[in-house]
Amino acid sequence: MRTGVFFCQVDEQWNIDIDAIAKYTLNLPEVESVQNLGINPDIDLDKLSDSIKSRNLERIVVAGDLPGYFKPVFTKAMAKSGGNTKEVRLASFQEHGAKNGHTLDRAKAIVACATMGVPFSLAAVPGGNPVNHATLVIGAGIAGIQASLEIANAGKQVYLVEQSGTIGGHMAMFDKTFPTLDCAACILTPKMVDVGQHEMINLMTLSKVVSVSGKPGAYRVKIKKRARRVDEEACVACDECVSVCPIKVESEFDAGISFRRAIYIPFPQAVPNAYLIDEENCRYVTSEGEKCGNCVKKCPKDCINLDEEDQTIDLEVGNIILATGYELLDISHIDQYGYGRYPNVLTSLEFERLTNASGSTGGRIVTKTKKVNRKTKEESWIFSPEGIPPRSVAIIHCVGSRNKKYNSYCSRVCCMYSLKFAHLIKEKIPNVEVYEFYIDMRAFGKGYEEFADRIKSEGTFVIRGHSADVSMRDDQMFVRGEDILNDRLLEFEVDMVVLAVGLIPSPGTEALGRMLGINSDSDGWLSELDYNGNPTDTDKGGIYVAGMCQAPKDIPDTVAQASAVAAGVLGSLTSEKGIGNMSSLSLSEIEEKAKSVHTL
Repeated sequence: MRTGVFFCQVDEQWNIDIDAIAKYTLNLPEVESVQNLGINPDIDLDKLSDSIKSRNLERIVVAGDLPGYFKPVFTKAMAKSGGNTKEVRLASFQEHGAKNGHTLDRAKAIVACATMGVPFSLAAVPGGNPVNHATLVIGAGIAGIQASLEIANAGKQVYLVEQSGTIGGHMAMFDKTFPTLDCAACILTPKMVDVGQHEMINLMTLSKVVSVSGKPGAYRVKIKKRARRVDEEACVACDECVSVCPIKVESEFDAGISFRRAIYIPFPQAVPNAYLIDEENCRYVTSEGEKCGNCVKKCPKDCINLDEEDQTIDLEVGNIILATGYELLDISHIDQYGYGRYPNVLTSLEFERLTNASGSTGGRIVTKTKKVNRKTKEESWIFSPEGIPPRSVAIIHCVGSRNKKYNSYCSRVCCMYSLKFAHLIKEKIPNVEVYEFYIDMRAFGKGYEEFADRIKSEGTFVIRGHSADVSMRDDQMFVRGEDILNDRLLEFEVDMVVLAVGLIPSPGTEALGRMLGINSDSDGWLSELDYNGNPTDTDKGGIYVAGMCQAPKDIPDTVAQASAVAAGVLGSLTSEKGIGNMSSLSLSEIEEKAKSVHTL
């Protein structure tokens, strides 16, 4: 068929050589013309239609990062010229993983398949390799836990690696889940216990993957396991060691709003349920002179070894699941909200720990209390169970999200957890005023819209518009913002501000992706093979993405994706075809396969 290829780009940051691809495309059979229309072209329908008609084109290929944006105008032009609109084909670089200079041949192959009318997924089929039946799961949040349990319950060996001292991830820090307001711990902790007790799961906390080699189905992995310095099997979490430890530091699990000792257990339901040593703050580990060792003397089980050394563990696995999760954006540099300057401006995760029954205030929502150190006379602000509840609270959406200065993307869960916060505040504090500032309410899931309506009916003032800033006058905080539905500016006195902070990939995600040969998108999230048709696989055979490491998503979607990954892994173990490697396919191999499909 006489074919015309048009290159149209949406993202000017898309790092791929269009000119090189266009030059290659000109030499493809049946291609009569190639045009590079540039970034976000303003396409004239009449001129395009005349061009198609004058060249007698029977097939149109629209190629680029997101060619679907431009398909409607090409379809209209094809119809106007009298052609067959079914022969308007897309060659999507984003959909099939051609995202940078290293994937130039992939982009060429995508265009070649489209010119032949062959779906890329039919031509790009790698051969198979035998599969080792052990699976490595990196990250033990809810995604890693779910995938591990489903694979292990099928009788297959799982190595679950977690860099912190416990499993559970961020979900373990939550109080309630939206929209059902179920207890997060009641859902998560039984799964955590199952992981800790499962005979087919080898759990390695305080561990990090440092190298991966081999091929799909037969990966060799090197893991560095940091010394816990407390025997997991012998420790009974009796708390005796804590009482004699002289060091206090901010608790990571409580998002820094409370303190822990240098020997600690992350939280009471932690798995493993044993203490560990914070080697960065322990006086015995860090001191070059007189060493502490109080915990060793106090321990009744003799299970503390402060001289324990790190280990290196070598594994062989067939599949690898990436479930490395997310972190909150650092908002200390976003000055307008006063975070870090005003004591009662909190991030969403800090508020989660404040309202949680296992938190430092027993679940009481209170403002911070000023405390003076008797020895140093230094002042600090702390949350105390005897603190005063706020009379009014402002919840500000999209802090660092949907903003080109920080993250241009929507973090997806912030609207719903902010509405959840409003409900919890109203539930726990009588006569409190709650104000929610939002840009667009993205209540997208099952029961979410109904939950949003419920919050409004409970008396929360839900205001559409940007919040301009948070200020302090005469020891009173004020929030100023816009109400675009009523075309006015508003200012409220508030005692507490909760910031719905955007999400970013967890530290080390990009480096881990490079180690494994997995691409990241422009925002740093790990890239899947095909967002629509194959959202769990990656370019590298036998390596999968699950949960937040791929993109922001809520708990139900995370669990569903983790289950899908587990199904994919089990499918590879039972299939006689084994695992292939998409990234190893050459341009000529894909061309030949496309030609053979084209001639059928």
